[in-house]
Amino acid sequence: MQIGIPAEIRGGETRVAATPETVKKFTAQGFHTVLVQSGAGAGASIPDDAYQAAGATIVANAAELYGQSQIVLKVRGPDPAELEMMRKDAVLLGLLAPHRIEGIEELARHGLTAFAMEKLPRISRAQSMDVLSSQANIAGYKAVLMAANVYQKFFPMLMTAAGTVKAARVLVLGAGVAGLQAIATAKRLGAVIEAFDVRPAAKEQVESLGAKFVEVPLSEEEKAQAETAGGYAREMSDDYKRRQGELVHQRAAAADVIITTALIPGRPAPVLIKEETVRAMKPGSVIVDMAVEAGGNCPLSELDKIVVKHGVHLVGIANLPGLVAADSSALYARNLMNFLNLMLDAKTGEFNINREDEIIAGTLVCADGEVVKKA
Repeated sequence: MQIGIPAEIRGGETRVAATPETVKKFTAQGFHTVLVQSGAGAGASIPDDAYQAAGATIVANAAELYGQSQIVLKVRGPDPAELEMMRKDAVLLGLLAPHRIEGIEELARHGLTAFAMEKLPRISRAQSMDVLSSQANIAGYKAVLMAANVYQKFFPMLMTAAGTVKAARVLVLGAGVAGLQAIATAKRLGAVIEAFDVRPAAKEQVESLGAKFVEVPLSEEEKAQAETAGGYAREMSDDYKRRQGELVHQRAAAADVIITTALIPGRPAPVLIKEETVRAMKPGSVIVDMAVEAGGNCPLSELDKIVVKHGVHLVGIANLPGLVAADSSALYARNLMNFLNLMLDAKTGEFNINREDEIIAGTLVCADGEVVKKA
């Protein structure tokens, strides 16, 4: 079985879908050959000779790699030029943006069997394969470091001979994986932290990390609606959004740094920080909008830019995990390896797609020339 690792060509994408660690494990039993495009690991500081030492074969260009690879591991979905080079019977694993149905239809028309890792079921057996969690964890960490770099004051309280410096006040909007890591990182830097989340269940996690949980009072009906079965935040009613907006405006005006992480899979990011809220914030404050690629939690954010509006610094860098490419790639590669191992027989090396397995069925987006319809 030929497993191919191409170089990512999307602008700013520094991650790679396999590391020498995972290559070594794929090749250890002798059933699989791993092909790595020359320079694929450069953005993550992994040279070609490290892959070769782990047992990979270095391939000069993408056309040669795609032409030979029966299984392709990628970070981002292929663009049209890459798709044209891929074998018609290839199996593709990666972050394929499954909510963009036209892209999945293109993969199906090409004849690929494709697995979108964003669709991984949130069950305990799948935790070691959860790419969204592994990458969001890194993004939450990096978001706080970027905020600290842009913010023109200290994060911790300092008592000096020249006087006392107050601790920065950080507001984290969204207490999923990224938000919780942002809280933990800001806490290590000495900030005073408040956090908000739609899900009442997030309160205990937020408080365990040393932050104050800010919540909108919910009716029993709203509590039941706040979270999906998969653990994601659900879009709420217009009345709830009004109450939420009032609370966020009040807490944002008192904050020095805001980290926004709110995303609803397949939907535009909810607007949490309106322009009038930005106007009310202190000059020199910072907003890191982690949802900028989906339209942003603040409409003033600009994709892949750091801008100043109404005296507030807005950080709109989309690919935060790509700024920590070595660790991001290491975790992502392990996620893919663990997932692929579900379909590779350890004794014979044979490849088998068991569509009765809920993890495999949940992530499969196209096969046999057709988009897979979910029940």
